[in-house]
Amino acid sequence: MTTISDAESKPAARERGSRLLLGLLPPLVLALGWEGGVDAGLFSGRLLPPPSRIAATLWQLTASGDLAMHVEATLMRVGLGFAFGALTGILAGALVATLPRLRWLIDPSLQALRAVPSLAWVPLFILWFGILETPKVLLIAVGVFFPVYVGVAGAIASVDRKLVEVGRVFRLSKAAQVRRILLPAVLPATLTALRTGLGLGFLFVVAAELMGASEGLGYLLVDGQQFGKPDQIMAAIITFAVVGKLADALLVTLTGPLVRWQDTARDSL
Repeated sequence: MTTISDAESKPAARERGSRLLLGLLPPLVLALGWEGGVDAGLFSGRLLPPPSRIAATLWQLTASGDLAMHVEATLMRVGLGFAFGALTGILAGALVATLPRLRWLIDPSLQALRAVPSLAWVPLFILWFGILETPKVLLIAVGVFFPVYVGVAGAIASVDRKLVEVGRVFRLSKAAQVRRILLPAVLPATLTALRTGLGLGFLFVVAAELMGASEGLGYLLVDGQQFGKPDQIMAAIITFAVVGKLADALLVTLTGPLVRWQDTARDSL
């Protein structure tokens, strides 16, 4: 017997499927166009190989087990770095936003450090921690920390004062104000900051895997550059894109229930 929820889920599933196909359309058109252009002699496939060669390289890496090893190493580093960077970013952002004296004391220094390029940390971390996993994870954590810190601090600082006053009018306790007013107001921006931090984690892992790594997608990029293998470079870039997108989708899925109460304009577009 078909229930109302089943009937409602079928159109929603079809809509998700159509969105997925629509999102895949641009890369498919680009890939087919480039493949056709190389076959017709309009473009050279030497420095930017056609999709068929990239697919063959991906298949070879997958069949040999090398791709799974490199993806696992990169995901392990990004996962640990994201966990450390996100937790410290949330904690620091919350403390700085709620304690004015602490904000005046450390926020200028943190904002200055935020402007330091990721590669500038590499020689210092190698000097301090060597070339094993610790400096790689710390470098990724640094990349994740700053967008999360700025996002959380900004979200808390931008909470409408009227909402807090309403809580006081209803004589809510401090804990109740945090649970019923501050958290709902801060969560959307915090989750956006986490997504930004995760994306930067994948950017910083490339710099991290320059530090003596023998496995990881960043190592695949460097190896392809050193030995003149553009098909391997493109295979690593495509794998980065797919893995990063899947990680972002997983984060959105896990945190979606936290903001399900929102009724935004996007839902009606």
